[in-house]
Amino acid sequence: MCRSIKTLRPPALPEEATEEEIRAAALQYVRKVSGFRAPAVHNREVFERAVDVIAEATAELLDGLEIRGAGIRR
Repeated sequence: MCRSIKTLRPPALPEEATEEEIRAAALQYVRKVSGFRAPAVHNREVFERAVDVIAEATAELLDGLEIRGAGIRR
């Protein structure tokens, strides 16, 4: 687990995660998995596409989660 990726669902966050927080988590994930902090020019497109796809999947996950006992559904 990448230690710099934080939990983005309540109650870990007092409010819903922002698009910026979701994208930052996706970027950290792609950096960890790829082993690159910043991709070379020839890898930039696939790197950015992976960040976009993971951010979208993360937003979908958070939108679908039901937090029991909190009466919160994102």
